[in-house]
Amino acid sequence: MTTTGTPPLPKAELHLHIEGTLEPETVLELADRNDVALPYRDVEDLRSRYEFTDLQSFLDVYYANMVVLRTRDDFAELASAYLRRCPGEGVRHVEMFFDPQAHTIRGIPIGDVIGGLTDAITEHAGTVSAGLILCFLRDRPVSEALDTLRAAEPYLDRVIGVGLDSAEVGHPPSTFTEVFARARGLGLKPVAHAGEEGPADYVREALDELGVLRVDHGIRAIEDDDLVARLRRDGTPLTVCPLSNVRLGCVPGIGLHPLPEMLAAGLKVSVHSDDPAYFGGYADRNYAAARDGLGLSADALRALAANSMEASFVDAGTRDALLAEVAAWRG
Repeated sequence: MTTTGTPPLPKAELHLHIEGTLEPETVLELADRNDVALPYRDVEDLRSRYEFTDLQSFLDVYYANMVVLRTRDDFAELASAYLRRCPGEGVRHVEMFFDPQAHTIRGIPIGDVIGGLTDAITEHAGTVSAGLILCFLRDRPVSEALDTLRAAEPYLDRVIGVGLDSAEVGHPPSTFTEVFARARGLGLKPVAHAGEEGPADYVREALDELGVLRVDHGIRAIEDDDLVARLRRDGTPLTVCPLSNVRLGCVPGIGLHPLPEMLAAGLKVSVHSDDPAYFGGYADRNYAAARDGLGLSADALRALAANSMEASFVDAGTRDALLAEVAAWRG
């Protein structure tokens, strides 16, 4: 976050769906380029659809807009547009989620998806470091997730981890135990969305059944005292997305977000932007929401940023350098 004359707080973005950075203008531009018919009159009409009542209402629009992504160059352009804005947001490192199944079921080769994203990462390597986390769609068959992992194997030198996302309620993490065991065997770092709309017990399942190293969201963990004690003891990172949680109705308003309670409980939480083109803000605006909507101090914001660096999958030397940047920041 920034004020006049103040450089942005250095941070890592660990909960960012690259398809969720697809701005309305880009949706329409790519639709025109790729001759894709969309049910929107113009940008304003598309933006008017961004009033969500829950996670599923968002996912309906999210997946519908993805049809404009057709070529390797489209994916490169998508990621490049996001990475260009990172320095202004203070984002020094990104571990971006991507949803290959949403593209392969449309006939897009997984190599084009990963290749395009990698092209962008290489292009911007001088200003922001980045890695890819391949996410499985939890509301699609486990067999399809296994097929996706197999198809990705020739490209795993470009992928640092696997995740689990999409509609949470009714799709517990334990369903994907076999997939995650295989991914871990391939050397991929496991993370998973849990405890956003789903219950706190989904967080426990993600830990026990999937062996995750980070929990994405995890806000409902605060409802379970035993789970809170475990997360605090183990120092398990939780990647929290305040603006997303409000826009999807997971919390009724920013002032009621459990982030301060999670910090007070000693949990290793950090702040991220989720699907910023849909939820009203990239990294800096989420930090501003934590400051202005939740009253967090500059020291608390610095602690959140430090947690993001510590929770990243960078090497120890890089992590130490990033933490030094956070420590030197004066907001």
